Amino acid sequence: DTAVHRERERGRGVSPMTETRTERRQAAEEGPLGRLSGAMVKIYKDRFGRGPTATRSHWAGPDTVVCELWDSFTPVERSMVQMGEHSRLREMRLFFQHASEAQFTAAAEEVFGRRVRAFVSGVDTRADLSIELFVFEPEGAPAAG
Repeated sequence: DTAVHRERERGRGVSPMTETRTERRQAAEEGPLGRLSGAMVKIYKDRFGRGPTATRSHWAGPDTVVCELWDSFTPVERSMVQMGEHSRLREMRLFFQHASEAQFTAAAEEVFGRRVRAFVSGVDTRADLSIELFVFEPEGAPAAG
């Protein structure tokens, strides 16, 4: 019983992301937020070797987007959770997320055409949930690029 399955049972609309075709379909159906979710899945697959099985991106104000990435741990990371190595896993995952900051921010800037002012990345090792948060320059500021 994973956090993703519990969220689905609660009807919270977590979108399954299982293959590239699904990513493209979601991006086409959901506009920029869906394209951001798809881009985050691709980055996770490329950088971590495994993408999340569910994502959800949403606005959290006029200049802030939150991207939830559920169930993205590799088998080794899941073993670390079973061993109780939450601190070590969190430190390792955050290191790699920080090392990928340029890819994350470039994807968000491309999707929204706005410069990222701040980027925050986090992980909850008990829920297997990663968060990528983007704060953009206010509307009317010079575009990214």
